[in-house]
Amino acid sequence: MSDHRRQLGKWGESVAAVHLEAKGFRLVERNWRSIYGEIDIIAQDSAELVFVEVKTRRGNQMGTPEEALTRQKAEKLRQLAQLYLAENGSEQGWRIDLVAIEIDSSGKLLRCDHLRDAVLGW
Repeated sequence: MSDHRRQLGKWGESVAAVHLEAKGFRLVERNWRSIYGEIDIIAQDSAELVFVEVKTRRGNQMGTPEEALTRQKAEKLRQLAQLYLAENGSEQGWRIDLVAIEIDSSGKLLRCDHLRDAVLGW
């Protein structure tokens, strides 16, 4: 991954974190890693633990942020969430959400949409 893409992704994760906190979520972890992959944000929403994938796009040549959440990525997130729960001894309810962020070519934020249960039914 190029430095530019990595910086864009980190910026998007920061925007998503602020957005979620403004909605009343409590951030538990950011960039949780295992040998199998990474979860961008883990947050608490009332009684549910929420695993959040953040997708940030500049322009639409790579598709929308929502289109970047493929079936394969959704399955990997599901596995990572289960691993996190097992490692932390948590038996509470949980879900996987997506925060979709788009910016224009000058870096202006166009939208930041929070999609609850983004991988439900995959």
